[in-house]
This record gives sequence, C-alpha cells and structure tokens, in this order.
Amino acid sequence: MPFAPDAAMPSPWAPEPARVRRVHRETAATFTATIDLPGRPGGLAFAPGQFNMLYAFGVGEVAISISGDPARPDRLLHTIREVGPVTRALGRLRSGMALGLRGPFGNPWPVDEARGADVLLLAGGLGMAPLRPALCHILRHRAAYGRVALLYGARGPEDLLYRRELDRWSRRADLQVLVTVDRAGPGWRGHVGVVPALLRLADFEPGRAIAFVCGPEVMMRFTARELERRGVPRERVHASLERNMKCAVGICGRCQLGPSFVCKDGPVLRYDRVGPLLAVRDL
Repeated sequence: MPFAPDAAMPSPWAPEPARVRRVHRETAATFTATIDLPGRPGGLAFAPGQFNMLYAFGVGEVAISISGDPARPDRLLHTIREVGPVTRALGRLRSGMALGLRGPFGNPWPVDEARGADVLLLAGGLGMAPLRPALCHILRHRAAYGRVALLYGARGPEDLLYRRELDRWSRRADLQVLVTVDRAGPGWRGHVGVVPALLRLADFEPGRAIAFVCGPEVMMRFTARELERRGVPRERVHASLERNMKCAVGICGRCQLGPSFVCKDGPVLRYDRVGPLLAVRDL
C-alpha cells in the first residue's frame, strides 16, 4: 500500500510555509537545503524514499526526494540539482528565506520487508539522495539486517555527493562501501566504471538479498539485469523512478507509467512490475 500523506496536513494542494535553515553546496550544480516548517515544531515525519513538492514563489513547484534521516524529522533535508527554472530559483535561496512545501508523498523503500535480508543499495548520480534515508534507517537498526552494501557511482570524483559521510561510512566494519566513477580525475585511486560492475565485488547471498536501486533509467535497467544474472529475483529488486509531477496525488496524470502513477504508486516500485515498462521507448 502507498504510504499515506501526513494526516496533519490540511490539504494536499496547499503548500505550507517553509523556511531555509541552511544551504550546503555538494557539487558545482547540486546543493542540500535544510528546511524548517514553522507550523510543525516537531518537524515533518516521513518514510525513506518519499518526496515533497517544493514551491519557489513566483516560479513554480517541483518534486524533490527527501534526503534526510527519517529519525530526525526536525531536520528536513532535500538535495537538489539545478537543472531548470524552479530548481535554479531554489538554488538562489539562502538562510532565512521562504518557500512552500507540500508532502510527504509517495510509496517508500520497503525497509521493513528487508529485515533479516542482505541489503544492496545501488545509486547512480543524484540517485544517492533518495537512498540516503534508507541507509540511515538501516544503519540505525543495523542488527535487524544481514550484510549491507552501498554501491555508488558518479560521472567523476567531483560529482560525488555526501563526501564526508561516504568517508565515515567506508570506515564501518558492518557496511561495505564501493564507489566508482565514469572518468577518473587526478588523484583518484578508486574504481572506474559503471555501477553494475561493482556487483562482482559486493558481499551478499543472492537467495536472501533485496536490492534498492536509484539513478538514471539506463543505469537501473543494466543494474537490474546484472542483479538477476547473479541470482537476485526481479521481485526483490525495488527501483525509485522519476517523472514530471504536477499534483503529486495521482489526479493530473502527468507521471503516468503504464497502469501506474509514479507520484502515488511510486516512486518506489518493484522491478518485476516496472522493468518491462522502462524498456518501452517514450513511456
């Protein structure tokens, strides 16, 4: 069942007043905004993998995944890449400035279903942002899971998100971190290549593994194919999809993918359900 929006929100159509607490530049084109909701002293409860609609006054609204720790609803994070008018307007916001927020929306990562299993988190580029809350949850409840591996790829070393956290995560004995880049820069000593190639190095048992995948669709297709080749069934692979969204509640139809609405039925969907649709051009 899709995760229901917060019952305390009076209307899914009305943006709540929000304010920027802090902006941290991740890369040249990507930043993480910490957002406060003055009307919610305790913060905004959300599940890993959900998203909010962020509204830049006078410009428009855009769906952005929540990238913070679900255990810290008072510290609402969104990692945003500046690629269009709305995200560029959000990128001009500074501490104390206002924006609007609707949410949370969408179907989350199945972190409860994954209990007892080996968990693979596979991220490409900005896909690390929607996966970060799932990883935070799993590490907070680490004893409930089997082996856990994070496989993360970016175009270059300068495009990697959460550099300090990556360094901290890589020092944990109970988490395997594998990072790759498409092209190596000066001083890079890590892997070079695509994310699916990292699976040969990952420590997991296919029969008890569950995979969470987020990134460009071509990356997710090849990753799902390699997971299946290594014995992970498609029904145990979950992908987070991205589509243009307007209403976020399954009414406008702009995010329709076959029989599903990505805003309402997704963004996290089982790959055995959406894999065939992603292979159809223009869907």
